[in-house]
Amino acid sequence: MAQSLIAKYNIPGPRYTSYPTVPYWDEKGIDLDAWKKSVKLSFDESNEKEGISLYVHLPFCESLCTFCGCNKRITKNHEVEDPYITAVLKEWDLYLELLGETPIISEIHFGGGTPTFFSPESLRKLILGLTSKGIIPENHSYSFEGHPNNTKLEHLKVMNELGFNRASYGVQDFDPKVQKTINRIQPFEVVEEVINNTRAAGYTSTSFDLVYGLPHQTKESIIDTINKVRELKPDRIAYYSYAHVPWIKGNGQRGYDEADLPKDDEKRELYEIGYQLLLDSGYKEIGMDHFALETDSMYVSMKNKELHRNFMGYSASKTQLMIGLGVSSISDSWYAFAQNVKTVEEYYKIIEEGEIPIFRGHELTEEDLVIRRHILDIMCHYETSWADEESYHEIIDECIPRLTELIEDGFLELGNKSLKVTEAGKPFIRNICMAFDVRLIRNKPQTQLFSMTI
Repeated sequence: MAQSLIAKYNIPGPRYTSYPTVPYWDEKGIDLDAWKKSVKLSFDESNEKEGISLYVHLPFCESLCTFCGCNKRITKNHEVEDPYITAVLKEWDLYLELLGETPIISEIHFGGGTPTFFSPESLRKLILGLTSKGIIPENHSYSFEGHPNNTKLEHLKVMNELGFNRASYGVQDFDPKVQKTINRIQPFEVVEEVINNTRAAGYTSTSFDLVYGLPHQTKESIIDTINKVRELKPDRIAYYSYAHVPWIKGNGQRGYDEADLPKDDEKRELYEIGYQLLLDSGYKEIGMDHFALETDSMYVSMKNKELHRNFMGYSASKTQLMIGLGVSSISDSWYAFAQNVKTVEEYYKIIEEGEIPIFRGHELTEEDLVIRRHILDIMCHYETSWADEESYHEIIDECIPRLTELIEDGFLELGNKSLKVTEAGKPFIRNICMAFDVRLIRNKPQTQLFSMTI
């Protein structure tokens, strides 16, 4: 890939797990009653057809990984488990009262933090508290993010018995120097044991998160990491660009010098090496940063043009309504977004007062809904069309001229009221979406809000 193109397009940009992106949500937020109405409307429209998704944020970790930008609480005190789960289930009850009918729970995802910080008994209480008040469809997808160092066989057995069938592990990198720098020491043997236990416990899909651009990473360390991953053959791989955002308060990314990070061309080379090794190992590219074996539902979903993207990343199926439970969780009713308060103490206080604990949100305008659909189509299918009335808005006419340079650089093919991303354009998919991001264009940030696109 031409270094001149990397230099040209390596700018701060969103990852588009939503549109509008969080920094461009309406400053006045969303009224709680308006949020509740949008949830109810979305549920009534979609529950019988596709069910709902639940995301539960479990924020506790025993140690700080210095590459992480997630909302977390570092503690070794496991007495925090029961009060937190009790609060999450109270929040779920508030939503159930709002929904009025029994939800079909098509998807559940536990993220964090470290979900396997919680004991198997605590996770049993949480899962039963969620699913006992809903319907579990036959084709459900229930998953969790596990830390290889503390995901025990008992965790796996309990969760699988209660319907969980997918497990994702944060591997990041196998190089000892990189692991030490990011405070995530987990030898290959540990990861090998946990994925073997996961398969033995009955999970049908396993996933690894890998990160390129970490401090002290080299071509040799990436090759070694990918070769080790090939031995374990997870069904899915997320190969993320390290998002260096030390300006976000409390994320721990001041634990090393920026001089330790691979620079633009070095970082892109790390991606290209890993990308080719993954393709050579039988993985297929899925959207942005994701790969899957042909036997995995993510690949099947992509081939059938059913791939979806939300705040959790890519999903093999779509639900119109996603309810986020727990501190800092983001919910999506399709018509609006809402985020929960970010501290555990404030979360507990509002839950005890008997209210859904949102602190900010955004109601999508007609323009937002059209742009959102096009960005989703580009992120999931590498193409979009505005030929029909529902997918057209006059704002599209303003976006087209911004595609000219992308077309000239070979990233896009523009059709009659449609576009298609070329193979050369796939690494620049965030830049392509930015041409449609009218909120970003109208109000360019004065300070850096996003990680670099490459």
